[in-house]
Amino acid sequence: MTIEYITLNSGNKMPFIGFGCWKVDPKDAPETIYNAIKVGYRLIDSASNYKNEESIGKGINMAIKEGIVKREELFITTKLWSTYHKKEHVRKACEKQLEQLGLDYVDMFLVHFPLPLKYVPIEEKYPPGWYQPGEETITFDRAPMHECWAEMEKLKEAGLVKDIGVSNFNAQLLMDMLTYAKIKPALLQIELHPYLQQSHLCEWVQAQGIAITAYSSFGPTSFVSTGSRRAKGVEPLFENPVIKDIAAKYRRQPSEVALRWSLERNIAVVPKSLNPERMKMNLEAINWQMDEEDVQAINQLDMGLRFNDPMVNAQKLPIFY
Repeated sequence: MTIEYITLNSGNKMPFIGFGCWKVDPKDAPETIYNAIKVGYRLIDSASNYKNEESIGKGINMAIKEGIVKREELFITTKLWSTYHKKEHVRKACEKQLEQLGLDYVDMFLVHFPLPLKYVPIEEKYPPGWYQPGEETITFDRAPMHECWAEMEKLKEAGLVKDIGVSNFNAQLLMDMLTYAKIKPALLQIELHPYLQQSHLCEWVQAQGIAITAYSSFGPTSFVSTGSRRAKGVEPLFENPVIKDIAAKYRRQPSEVALRWSLERNIAVVPKSLNPERMKMNLEAINWQMDEEDVQAINQLDMGLRFNDPMVNAQKLPIFY
């Protein structure tokens, strides 16, 4: 299996295609992650708020123990949750995640959202989610991002993480961060698919030497099961005539077209599947190319349609507005 890499601004290399762990059931996770590594995935994209990291770690370590892969051949990404942004909580949260994953370090540690939520002690509830225990409203904390980022930098200096980055940040937040960061973010992870292309953001971020990973590459498909009315109300990406015609042209599946479109923009992807054959198929996106006219045709599908939007979901937070 061919593995292609993005070289990060740190000099470290990150695989172009990874395996996303959002919505992987904890009881299925050990076998799922083991199978993903076995078929060729070397990047595993996790997060404490996915509520499955302990099980994800079991799958990773099973594959290492059986000799399928060495730890240094894997690229493990995880994310700092919003309740741990205060400077005194960042390292403790990271150490808890390393403990759950059963690892000495992760390769990429991202700030999951640019949103400081009130601290919930790990021993009280973990992972804490969006709300304080027993409450149904969001409670913010006084935790400036510049202080949080300084602690992220210390994690890299301490060797607990190889690289640091951010997720769900916009250009304004990144512009501000670049005025104070001693260590520039190596990666921005954002929702990105043909219905939400964020071209201006991507072009500017890449010009700063910051790599990009797309999540939810299949657009509404990932969100229908969450009950999202926005996802249910739009034409499924795989049924879009443009995507279907391009898939037929290359004798590929629509999912492969969606992934290849991101790769053509030098943007990494982290698709998920529980089926080993589909896992292999998603990895194949690295092994073919799309004509520029087809990239441009997909570019015309942009609707600015965001599905992972806390404003229209239960949290009612205008993070992206």
